[in-house]
Amino acid sequence: MLSNHDVVIRLLVSVILGGLIGLEREIQHREAGLRTHILVCMGSTLIMLTSIYIFDIYRAIGNLDPTRIAAGVVTGIGFIGAGAIMRDREGVKGLTTAASIWVVSGIGLCVGCGFLYAGYVTTLLVLIVLFILRRIERLFSKDK
Repeated sequence: MLSNHDVVIRLLVSVILGGLIGLEREIQHREAGLRTHILVCMGSTLIMLTSIYIFDIYRAIGNLDPTRIAAGVVTGIGFIGAGAIMRDREGVKGLTTAASIWVVSGIGLCVGCGFLYAGYVTTLLVLIVLFILRRIERLFSKDK
């Protein structure tokens, strides 16, 4: 059973990791920014913590699969991400934001189940993709 301390630490870590990615989106003036990414990451962490809690309580009574609730998160986040994607005359916008929302939910699930290392590494890699690869794309872009 998770201690209250473990729960608080995991929720705080999810706020920090989701916030780092959301901050980049905020700096780029995207609709889904700091608060959205924090809430998605923290919500995913909470759902994973709830899955673990339910599993701990009922594992002696029956056969439970704590990953089923997490699978629902992935599906639900797809709907939020789809709302971030807009099509206009210039093309499609919001794909990167939708992808960042999706990966932040995965980070939240990692943090929630205690797989903190994967959450840290993923956050670092996402920030590299969002900050550094943006500059590389601009170097090779036709729309300079």
